[in-house]
Amino acid sequence: MSGSNSSPPAAAVADEPLGLTVHNLPTPREAMQEVDPARRTRVGRWKMLAVLLCCAAPVIASYFTYYVIRPEGRSVFGQLIDPQRPVPPLPARTPAGETVNLQSLKGQWLLVAVADAACDALCEQQLYLQRQLREVVGREKDRIDRVWLVTDDAPVPDRLANGLHGATVLRVPREALAQWLQPEAGHTLAEHLFVVDPMGNWMMRYPARMDMKAAGKAKRDIDRLLRASSSWDNAGR
Repeated sequence: MSGSNSSPPAAAVADEPLGLTVHNLPTPREAMQEVDPARRTRVGRWKMLAVLLCCAAPVIASYFTYYVIRPEGRSVFGQLIDPQRPVPPLPARTPAGETVNLQSLKGQWLLVAVADAACDALCEQQLYLQRQLREVVGREKDRIDRVWLVTDDAPVPDRLANGLHGATVLRVPREALAQWLQPEAGHTLAEHLFVVDPMGNWMMRYPARMDMKAAGKAKRDIDRLLRASSSWDNAGR
């Protein structure tokens, strides 16, 4: 058989492995470097603003509740004074004769009674109600200062010493006091208890000759004021 040169089959093309490219995830540092610096600045400012708003929220809420969402007359026992009357820089004297400025009382809620030094039965009743109203607010009582403004120079009777323990007693001439506090028409200063806020504004007057039953309604007013002003004042004096 004539031989013909038989050539071997063409060599098979070698299989090539499938090429895969693996992309590594960027590191946090590289990711931050890829972010637009202007965008980072904007994000940082928004975060800072959010933190500031969270810190200021209690103060903003207190002012909004007290000055904007004011209780209507039907839900408040005392008479709201509008506009409020800031305490004037009146000279006052302590029982020891030391001269002080009436504005030094700022910083706490004040429950104020007014009478001459002799302190008749009505005066004693007002001082008793004043003391009871402070006590019944419980743990918040240190945010309230009892103040008795004496309108003459007569000596204060010894019988009042126990009841006045812890109270602030100052002598202020009646004529000077009229620049700030005023009674309801047809009544006298001695017939009322007055509420002054920690910024020194006279803002509420309770009805004349309030009794114990009415004092329960007065307490609700005080509770509401204390809740709405948790960041306004300092406990104790």
